[in-house]
Amino acid sequence: MAIQRVASKWAKTQVLLQNQQVSPYIPLTQKYTRATLGNMLENTTLVYIKPDRGTYGNGVMNVQRHGEPAAPAGEQPVESSPRTVVEYTLRYGTRSETYANLDALHLAILRHTRGKFYIIQQGIVTLKYEERQFDLRILTQKTPYRHWETTGIIGRVAAKNMIITNYHGGGSVRLLNELLEGNVSPEEAPLLERKLYELGVATAQQLQTKFPGIKEIGLDVAIDEQLNPWILEVNTLPAIFPFKKFFKDKSIYRRIERYAINYGRLPGRSKRRGSY
Repeated sequence: MAIQRVASKWAKTQVLLQNQQVSPYIPLTQKYTRATLGNMLENTTLVYIKPDRGTYGNGVMNVQRHGEPAAPAGEQPVESSPRTVVEYTLRYGTRSETYANLDALHLAILRHTRGKFYIIQQGIVTLKYEERQFDLRILTQKTPYRHWETTGIIGRVAAKNMIITNYHGGGSVRLLNELLEGNVSPEEAPLLERKLYELGVATAQQLQTKFPGIKEIGLDVAIDEQLNPWILEVNTLPAIFPFKKFFKDKSIYRRIERYAINYGRLPGRSKRRGSY
């Protein structure tokens, strides 16, 4: 049976929100409109705007709000509070642009979206590694025994001045323990790691209720400053080469490879050698 792939970030998010075990780990995510942009930026200082379908971080933007928005109609601002000028910084790739109001910001975003379906997501203030943001890729696979298993976690560190962490976008790969060292105590680290492994399995199980043909997923997960994990998105065609290239423990990749061969992602060893 062919492996099912699901491209729509919105569709996957809607399925995950139906599960009480998984939904607390999903940042507020909505369809992008001028209204959702304004509403989110009233309540948070950072949002990400992403194409519903896309890979390698292509088309991703973020917006940071500087200053406090005006008080809602009917509410009186505190007289002693100084007035703050509100500005918005739009970032994409290595570029940034500042806009004085939401209408100008929205028009700038529309030049990038070009009529395509985009989503807007609450930004997460994450832990840092060497002053750069990072996230984690959690690989969860269907085993030969037809249950789900998280088989590996790698970290992805953003390149300088980049808003995405993808390897193809200049990001670098680090092991989980490297990223947690200095951010997480020795007592907390194994508890957080176990939570991440369990989150991978719970996410796969929930997605399978709607997409029964999936066999593997890659969760992109951010860790906030309170050590809470947040699912940024889920990929149903996750890259597995980083687990081969960057792990010194080759048994990790051998398990990944064995499972991938079993469900048809990779050809068997005999086929790859050109023999029978």
